[in-house]
Amino acid sequence: MEYRKLGNSGAVVSAYCLGTMTFGAESDEATAFQLMDDYVAAGGNFIDTANVYSAGVSEEIVGRWLKSRPGVLRDLVLTTKGRFPMGQGPNHLGLSRKNLREALDASLKRLGVDHIDLYQMHAWDALTPIEETLRFLDDAIGNGKIAYYGFSNFLGWQLTKAVWTAKAKGFAPPVTLQPQYNLLVRDIEHEIVPAALDADIGLMPWSPLGGGWLSGKYKRDQMPTGATRLGEDPKRGMEAFDKRNAQPITWAVIGAVEDIAKDRSASMAQVALAWLSQQPAVTSVILGARTTDQLKDNLGAADLVLSAEEIATLSDVSKPEMSDYPYGAGGIGQRNRNIEGGR
Repeated sequence: MEYRKLGNSGAVVSAYCLGTMTFGAESDEATAFQLMDDYVAAGGNFIDTANVYSAGVSEEIVGRWLKSRPGVLRDLVLTTKGRFPMGQGPNHLGLSRKNLREALDASLKRLGVDHIDLYQMHAWDALTPIEETLRFLDDAIGNGKIAYYGFSNFLGWQLTKAVWTAKAKGFAPPVTLQPQYNLLVRDIEHEIVPAALDADIGLMPWSPLGGGWLSGKYKRDQMPTGATRLGEDPKRGMEAFDKRNAQPITWAVIGAVEDIAKDRSASMAQVALAWLSQQPAVTSVILGARTTDQLKDNLGAADLVLSAEEIATLSDVSKPEMSDYPYGAGGIGQRNRNIEGGR
């Protein structure tokens, strides 16, 4: 397992992080315990959860696992999130000091720990001044409840505003951003990746397999059935079958991943994960396995390094559409290319 710096911090994490959104929902407690055991045995040291995963049950399962494995916490980097509602009422959500104080204390209790290594804001809050949120996080670092903080699902301008507000106010800086990112969803490369690179923020991509699409489990024009996320719910959120099945780029990308997987004697999931792990600014890719077999296969990506040619092939076929302005012909993108090319 490769290890990397956690964004601009001094902490070190494995290149693949174990996501726990399935715990208490798609994965029962016994399975969750085995997933964590197998992950740690493979050299992983980074576990990601959130207070809203299974309405707090995911944190509780992780907490019971930590208690049953004395000493393991010292070797782990533990992260959770706050932002979304865990109760009724207008003050049970958002990034206000009031909600975050209560949310953080509740997460610490469910996890059975006295501090969290990385505390992430689960999404932007347009109602709470960013200064209020950042001051709370800086105070939480000062009183030892968290070591670092980061964000999830922030836009480029939101990330940049937070970074520079922290700098201006003398607060501890954010270290990570957790966005959706995979070969089928690359829109963050327009603004978010450049913003992260500029601020030395480490990316922790979620949904690296596009809800299972990049594992090759779905077939063109064949409605999925069985024990898979889309088999159980074909209209499930952003991974909905009808939407992606109708897009030619979906099958072009899947075809390219399959070709490379065959050439490398690897699984399609391993190829898709390896591509993502080798992208600029990526610190750790979050694995969302539901079963131990899925995790074992996913972890095989840790030993797969794609060639520059393979990276280019996958990047070209999955290249996201970009409007001409301001990125394309006649815009700043063309101007920058002209300057770099000496006109």
